[in-house]
Amino acid sequence: MAGLIIPLSSVTTAKTAARVGTSGCGAQACGSKAEPADMPAALWERIKDHPCYSEEAHHYFARMHVAVAPACNIQCNYCNRKYDCANESRPGVTSERLTPEQAARKVLAVAAKVPQLSVLGIAGPGDSMYDAAKTFATFRLVEKALPDLKFCVSTNGLALPDHIESLAGHNIDHVTVTINMVDPEIGARIYPWIYFRGRRHHGVEAARILHERQMESLERLAEKGVLIKVNSVLIPGINDGHLAEVNAAIKARGAFLHNVMPLISDPAHGTRFGLTGQRGPSPAELKAVQDRLEGGANLMRHCRQCRADAVGMLGEDLSQDFTLGKIEEAPAYDPEPRRLYREVVERERADRRAAAATATAGLSRSSRAEPARLVAVCTKGGGRINQHFGHAGEFQIYEVDSAGVRFVGHRKVEHYCQGGWGDDDSLDGILAALAGIDAVFVAKIGRCPKQDLAKAGIEAVEGHATEYIETALAAWYAQRQAGQDRGIA
Repeated sequence: MAGLIIPLSSVTTAKTAARVGTSGCGAQACGSKAEPADMPAALWERIKDHPCYSEEAHHYFARMHVAVAPACNIQCNYCNRKYDCANESRPGVTSERLTPEQAARKVLAVAAKVPQLSVLGIAGPGDSMYDAAKTFATFRLVEKALPDLKFCVSTNGLALPDHIESLAGHNIDHVTVTINMVDPEIGARIYPWIYFRGRRHHGVEAARILHERQMESLERLAEKGVLIKVNSVLIPGINDGHLAEVNAAIKARGAFLHNVMPLISDPAHGTRFGLTGQRGPSPAELKAVQDRLEGGANLMRHCRQCRADAVGMLGEDLSQDFTLGKIEEAPAYDPEPRRLYREVVERERADRRAAAATATAGLSRSSRAEPARLVAVCTKGGGRINQHFGHAGEFQIYEVDSAGVRFVGHRKVEHYCQGGWGDDDSLDGILAALAGIDAVFVAKIGRCPKQDLAKAGIEAVEGHATEYIETALAAWYAQRQAGQDRGIA
C-alpha cells in the first residue's frame, strides 16, 4: 500500500518530541493514512479501528454520535444548532436530544444492528465539555455494556482544561478540538462572543481567552498521552491564509492530526456567515490549502462533517433508522457479530495492502513522466469500487501518479437516480462537483450519464467493479503511462 503512506516528519523541538512521544509516535508525526509499519504497535492499536483517526479504517468501521450535550459556551458565525433537521448533514444538527440513559439504550440498539460500529463520540449539539456532566454520565452507562467501544469527544476547547483529569479517568484518549485561529484579531471575525467564568466576553478579548484555553488544552492533553485531532474550518478571506500558522502551532503542541474542513455556508441554515453572504471554499481551494500544509502537522482529508447524531460509516447516515421511537426499551445485544466482523476486516486489510503494493510497484517504471491525475470513485465501503454511479451520494477523490495512489478528499452530490430514472438537474450538480476530475470509477453506469461525462472531458471507467480502489487506479494510470510511452495521447 505504498501509495497510501504519508511521509513521517521529524519533530522540530525536544519539547514537542516529548509530548508526541507520550502519544506513542516517538519523534514522528503519525498520520491518518499511516499503516502498521509506520508507527509503534501500541499506537496502531489505538487508531486502527477509528474511522476518523485512520483513513484506512474509514473504509471498514462506523462511528456513532449521541446528542446529549446541547449547551454551548461560544457563538460561532458558522454555527446554528438547528433542531430536527433530518435532511441536513452538518455539525450541530440533530433530530433528537437525548438523556444519558436514552443515549445508552440507543448505542446498544445500534451495536446490535451495525457490526461495523467501533467508536462512540459526543460532539454536541452544543459543546461536550461545557455539558461535561451529561457527557461523562453517558460514557459511564455505555462502557458497562460495551467495554470494547472507543470513546471520543469533540469540543471548542474553552472548558476543556477544567476536565482533562476526568477525561483521562474515563479512558477517553481521542479528543478533537476545533481551532480556527491563533491570532485573536482573526478570531474576532469568527466568534462574536464566548461565555467564560460567569460572564460574556466579546471581540478580540473573547478570541484571546479562547485561544489561550485551546493552547493550554493541547499541551495538557499531549502530556497525558491523549491523541489530539484539531478541526479547522476554512473560511475564505478570513483564515485561509492563516491556517499555516494554526498548523504550526498545533504541531508544536503535539497534535496527532489536523483536519481542515470547508465552511458550510447557506442562508437557509440561519448562520451569520450564511446570512451575510460569506462563501465556503471550492473543492479546489480546499485541496490547495491542504496541499500547502503538507509537511506540517499531518492531515486528515476524509472528514464528512458529521451531524451531532450521526450513525454509520463515514459518508452515510443511519440516524433516522435509530430514533427513540424505532428502538426497543431493552435492545438485545450479541457481541459475536462484531467480533466476527473484526476478524474478516483484518484479513481483508492484509489482502488489500498486498494487492495495492503490487499494483503500485510498477508505476514509476515508465520512461515518460505522466502528470498526476485526480479521479473520483463510487464506493459503498470496504476500499472497493462497488457502487453504481446513479446511487452515489458522494465521490471519494484520489490523486494518482508515479509515486502511488493517495486519498485526497470527497465531494458530496445529489443522487443521479431518482426512483428508477436519471435526473438531469442532479447531473448538472454532479458535473460541477467533478470539476478538475479526469475519470470516474464506477461499478456500473448508464449510457446517458456516461456520454454526458465524456462531453465534459471525464472518462467513466466501469471495468474494475469490485476491485480494490488502489489496484484499479494504479492499473488505469499504468495504461496511461504505457500509452504515453507509445506516443498515444
